[in-house]
Amino acid sequence: MLRYLSPEHFYLKQKPDLSDSITIMEIKNLFDPAAKQEIIDRINKLTLQSQRQWGKMNAAQMLAHVQMPIGVALGTNTVKGNWLMRLILPLFKKMLYNDKPYKQSLPTDKTFVMTGETKDFNLEKAKLLDMITRFTEANIVNEKHPVFGHLGKENWSKATWKHIDHHLRQFGA
Repeated sequence: MLRYLSPEHFYLKQKPDLSDSITIMEIKNLFDPAAKQEIIDRINKLTLQSQRQWGKMNAAQMLAHVQMPIGVALGTNTVKGNWLMRLILPLFKKMLYNDKPYKQSLPTDKTFVMTGETKDFNLEKAKLLDMITRFTEANIVNEKHPVFGHLGKENWSKATWKHIDHHLRQFGA
């Protein structure tokens, strides 16, 4: 026997509250001088004693870690990746620069892992600040990411801002 269902059966009686399940963030462009200065100011708030809120890196290791992808964009670092990464990760490329925050403790390319290495906090901080200053449209030499594929300069800038922001949040800055 067929039963007639009125259209109301197909609509939710109450709109679900998704505010806790989906977080949206403003993604800034590191080419914007104000966004760049904000990142620099946040880096300058870090100290050797800054404690991580998640993950395994200490502050000096984090400063060294965030330099790695900037170096890829500037042409000073390389990522080898493997054939499987090159095949699958381009499907997730938009997560690099979209408006959803990175999850905590995501796996990273082994060439970017800094745990287990001793890093000099002041040296790594100075190197990162120098790289951020040099991070301009004119200095981006690799529009093609070695694993994610073509990004373009604007998406490199947004992805770089998002990555640095993620790790500064990790250390409460």
